[in-house]
Amino acid sequence: MRRRVLLPALLLAGCASVPAPQGGSSVSGRLSVQVDATAERPAQSLSASFDLQGSAERGELRLGTPLGTTLALASWSPDEARLATPQGERRFANLEGLSREVFGEALPLRALPDWLRGRPWAGAAEPARPLPTGPGFMQLGWTLDLARFDDGLLQAWRAGPPAVRLRAQVDAAP
Repeated sequence: MRRRVLLPALLLAGCASVPAPQGGSSVSGRLSVQVDATAERPAQSLSASFDLQGSAERGELRLGTPLGTTLALASWSPDEARLATPQGERRFANLEGLSREVFGEALPLRALPDWLRGRPWAGAAEPARPLPTGPGFMQLGWTLDLARFDDGLLQAWRAGPPAVRLRAQVDAAP
């Protein structure tokens, strides 16, 4: 049950006492994530509004309800990641630890600020590969479909196990 409550918070990554991101770089919209079931845990899903500020190194992700209530606030810096939910706040050594605790596995949250802007994450150990079937790329074991990115839609998935699907409708970006 704890993981179901934290799922919305994971995508945001952090807490209010981590220093705020520098610069006005922000992306907002609606986000949905589905994680397939495994033998250890049931399937999980999340749909929320999001507001992402910052970069892979320092940032803040806020997930909310359609009425504007904050479901989770994730903040990160080079030193730590924090997750604040209505149930309280937790600290992690890094975003990988935060995502592993919430999902039972590490998700590429550091790449999310770049991916939501339709570009590969420059900090990845291996370069992104273009998709052979259309606009988009493969990075960190994920496929990112940018066929409708001009309309603000990003679709990303990882085959798994477990399979994970992310869909973002971006309303505002720099």
